[in-house]
Amino acid sequence: MKRLFALIAVFGMLTFMASNVVVAQDTTATQTATPAQVAAPVDSEEAAAIAAEEGQSAHGALKQKFIEGGPGFMTSILLCMILGLAFAIERVLYLSLATTNTKKLLAKVEAALENGGVAAAKDVCRNTPGPIASIFFQGLDRADEGIDVVEKSIVSYGGIQEGLLERGLSWIGLFIALGPMLGFLGTVVGMIQAFDAIEAAGDISPSLVAGGIKVALITTVGGLIVAIILQIFYNWCLNKIDSITSSMEDASISLIDMLLKHHNLPK
Repeated sequence: MKRLFALIAVFGMLTFMASNVVVAQDTTATQTATPAQVAAPVDSEEAAAIAAEEGQSAHGALKQKFIEGGPGFMTSILLCMILGLAFAIERVLYLSLATTNTKKLLAKVEAALENGGVAAAKDVCRNTPGPIASIFFQGLDRADEGIDVVEKSIVSYGGIQEGLLERGLSWIGLFIALGPMLGFLGTVVGMIQAFDAIEAAGDISPSLVAGGIKVALITTVGGLIVAIILQIFYNWCLNKIDSITSSMEDASISLIDMLLKHHNLPK
């Protein structure tokens, strides 16, 4: 279900970006119209037609480059982009929802321990989303078994939560590597085809060589673009995971200190 939601988010984002481009182009065409063009209906229609042709030319140029790069390789690179973005956006949403205000949670848990004991603190953690609250609940649930058991429970469940945070990153890393590799493969195949054309022609024509090399390098550009975009998401996710993990460790130490202070745990 999460994967489906991520795919829907990707296609929605692409549609939204395309619509913004069209609106921006229309706005630019309107703002750049001169008073003479506004006064003359025929000139205004011609200006609108020219602006529409310019907008279509950018889209057409991108489409032409896609075709020149080879539908097979470029489609594979595009699929890497879409699938990689799907996993990346799913991780971004998951990690954003996993972020917890640690100071606020600790204050609530400490107040609950003072007023209602461990049971009240467990209710606070149960009603708070995020991995830190889940770790707190596991530790509080074993509070009567001693401080050593609480520490082991927190460490064990913390490892589980860290694994959940890192889930899916390997797929993003795969598409980061796969995009440029497909691009380079398309370049090599294109170069081979260019040399085959030179061999068939029996002459080294500059236009023939340049055209073949240009087509071959388009796939490399596409693969590098995919890798650059996905690498930004990947590094953001790694930084977010490090931040959440550090917060979990600090909060776990604070929880044990609060239990020792407000609850007489057996040693």
